[in-house]
Amino acid sequence: MSMYLLYKLLHILSSVVLVGVGAGSAFYMLFTLRTRNIEAIAAVSRLVVVADWCFTTPAILVQPLTGYMLMRMLGVTFETPWIQWTLALYLLTGICWLPVVWLQIRLRDMACAAQCTGAELPQLFWRYAKYWELLGYPAFIAMVVVYYLMVFKPN
Repeated sequence: MSMYLLYKLLHILSSVVLVGVGAGSAFYMLFTLRTRNIEAIAAVSRLVVVADWCFTTPAILVQPLTGYMLMRMLGVTFETPWIQWTLALYLLTGICWLPVVWLQIRLRDMACAAQCTGAELPQLFWRYAKYWELLGYPAFIAMVVVYYLMVFKPN
């Protein structure tokens, strides 16, 4: 297997992991939050945090590295418009993701505390959950556009 094909495979697989784990985590978290079941929310929020560290974070690191190597091998420069758009949208996704990680950890901690003490989830939990949800939409849309740009490479 050539290095180009290896980088391409790693790039595609890491993008699938990045978007797939993100969408899956969002799906389970959103629907679990709607149950208002503290035990379920605590369990799912713990798993969402673990999934981000185990899958999303490595994919976030692999994406730009393999993308850069593919650019070099293909002779594509940073002045290429679709590359500029891809980088801008990837940056937008990162700007959304960083507070999402912080929010997920806080949501997990509040849910686990409520579960242990038998208390209700505080209003702050529900405010953070709303911010978490709202930040997910632009990040997901940006990644769908990145997929479009990588496949079609418009001028």
